[in-house]
Amino acid sequence: MSPGSRARADQAAQRINAAAGLLARGIEVPAAARQLARRHRLSERQARRYLERARADGPVEVPRAKVAFTVKLAADVVGRVRTQARRSGRTVSALVTQAIVEYLDRLHGGAP
Repeated sequence: MSPGSRARADQAAQRINAAAGLLARGIEVPAAARQLARRHRLSERQARRYLERARADGPVEVPRAKVAFTVKLAADVVGRVRTQARRSGRTVSALVTQAIVEYLDRLHGGAP
């Protein structure tokens, strides 16, 4: 990873989970930081940050890859979606994903 760039959400989750695994095996933080840094090509300082997150929160879910999916909707529908997303404190993507998944589950009884 180039200096100054952020890890993708899936990379960060994988590193937190790797850190949680090291801690669960009873490896002390300094040794765990060295192992994590070497395995994921990080600085030991950044590895310690992942270890701190793992110690505080434990393992985390690794997000699935996302792709852009463009659809055309009536302006009033888009407005309603944006308003609901704002009210619920969620992103438009999260709200639409939930709505589509719930619809598909009802339509096909949960089968992919």
